[in-house]
Amino acid sequence: MTAPLVKGWCPGAWRPMPSGDGLLVRIRPRGGRLSREQAAGITRLADWHGNGMIELSTRGNIQLRGVTPATHAPLVTGLAALGLIDPTPEAEGLRNIVTTPFWQGGDGTVELTARLENALLDGPTPDLPAKFGFAVDTGTRPVLRDVSADIRLERDPSGALLCRADGTSSGARVTPETAIPVALELARWFAASGGHGRMQACLQAGAALPAIFTGVDAAPRCTQPGPVPGPSAAGFMIGLPFGQMRARTLFALANIAPLRVTPWRMLLLEGQAGAPDLDDIITHAEDPLLRVVACPGLPDCAQAHQPTRPLARALAPHVPKGRVLHVSGCAKGCAQPQRAWLSLVAQAHGFGLVRNGNAKAAPIAPLLPVERILASPTMLMENPDALSV
Repeated sequence: MTAPLVKGWCPGAWRPMPSGDGLLVRIRPRGGRLSREQAAGITRLADWHGNGMIELSTRGNIQLRGVTPATHAPLVTGLAALGLIDPTPEAEGLRNIVTTPFWQGGDGTVELTARLENALLDGPTPDLPAKFGFAVDTGTRPVLRDVSADIRLERDPSGALLCRADGTSSGARVTPETAIPVALELARWFAASGGHGRMQACLQAGAALPAIFTGVDAAPRCTQPGPVPGPSAAGFMIGLPFGQMRARTLFALANIAPLRVTPWRMLLLEGQAGAPDLDDIITHAEDPLLRVVACPGLPDCAQAHQPTRPLARALAPHVPKGRVLHVSGCAKGCAQPQRAWLSLVAQAHGFGLVRNGNAKAAPIAPLLPVERILASPTMLMENPDALSV
């Protein structure tokens, strides 16, 4: 099997990433929020300069597909007019922040995120790896524990602010005034300790945190299910099949309310109590499409070995409640880096089957052709080992 190409960096607006359907351009909305004007503007840019397909990433970003070398420059100009681009590629790379979408006015989350963004852009900042990131998870309870981040701003059991290194169960108590300086102090410690890659790996390799970051216990890990479509105190959450929509869908949503972009491939319609009347969105927590994750696959991704989303859509009704099926076009597993209950990983002549692992794990042999998978979806879900014999 040919190993997938790991590029080691994330696409941006200034620095798009080539894919099977053109350039992939990633937009990082400030504070994870789009005004109605910004959302509507993105739809026009997606149609004019891309192929009209818009995606949500697992870090709460917006991705435009099908951009060409000729349309990239006018796209950047359009994003700048909307206030959706950083002044330089270097600044864009530093502003790697995911913010809880469930913030409430007056809880300090918006202000903390803005201070962190400004501090990272104004510098001086430590030399951090390309995928190193921050989470501002300061709502009433932490919801970003399963979202990739290296430095986390949360609340401890008393409700006080806490700055915590990913992979630890304690941190430093901070105030709204000290939270950002302390978070950057932790980032500088990581860089000075020879940190390469991610915070958790650095700590697992034996690096000892400064004592200040080990003094206060964080809130216990929440055992409740993750966010689902439906109403919340901040607005109404809607899902998107495989995190993807056409420009016209985003335009319709922009006509309703400001949008908060989430890391669960869902959008929160700010201040709304009910679901919008649109065909191509997910509004119910029991929708089977919420149980499947799939990358674009062939032909949209140059590294994929098979189409993925038609297979995932066909299998969705058979996935048991509470389980996640991951259909990956290659062993990178971009759509679901974490382990899944069941993963189907594409190779040139079929799909490898992985149980309780991610796409990089060794599959059960032999490979399964698509026809066999589709002929026995119940067996796949109930006894996948038998299907692979």
